[in-house]
Amino acid sequence: MRRDDTLVASPAGVSPAAAPKSAGAEQPWHWRVLEFFSAYLPLLLMALLALGTWWLVKNTPVVERDRATAPLRHEPDYEMRNFSVQRFGALGPLKAQIDGDALRHYPDTDTVEIDNVRVRAVGADGRITYASARRGIANGAGTEVQLLGGAQVVSEATPTSPALDFRGEFLHAFLDTERVKSHLPVTVLHGDTQVFAEGMEYSHLDRLIQFSGRMRASFLPKTAKGPAR
Repeated sequence: MRRDDTLVASPAGVSPAAAPKSAGAEQPWHWRVLEFFSAYLPLLLMALLALGTWWLVKNTPVVERDRATAPLRHEPDYEMRNFSVQRFGALGPLKAQIDGDALRHYPDTDTVEIDNVRVRAVGADGRITYASARRGIANGAGTEVQLLGGAQVVSEATPTSPALDFRGEFLHAFLDTERVKSHLPVTVLHGDTQVFAEGMEYSHLDRLIQFSGRMRASFLPKTAKGPAR
């Protein structure tokens, strides 16, 4: 009789298979925190970057150029007393000399203010012109002088022409172009002729005087003519 080789395993000798974990089983807390940061880390980095940028903009110091563009105050940066300033031409001869009791330079307008100003200018033809006033305002180059208060400009006489005298409370003298003008009343004396006008402009190079506004002229008689200066 043949023996049956079939073996029957004993239930006690076989370990049962481990049961699968349930899909809804709760994970440890540190795993949940790690998953949270992994999901939201890019957003947190972007928020921190934006916050840092805002802080830098807010705390950046003001650029100094804003301060540099602030308008200058009208205050003198230097002064002189009992001064004399001379201007010379390109070839060396003296063109003008400005004297005064006091001088103040204003850098905001590049002008000088002069007390008791006195000017001596030499024209292209060698004729000398004198100017004076209680106060003068000249540009930085010294080519223009505004005469205020008791202003007078006198172009000296020549062998062929009498002196030309301008008087008023305001006269504007242009030394380079040899012009004198005023928008206020002036008195002009030339030989025996005396003219009162509300304004005038004189060009020495053109030998031309233009009066503006109302004017009145008078001619002194020969017998009343004073001695020549």
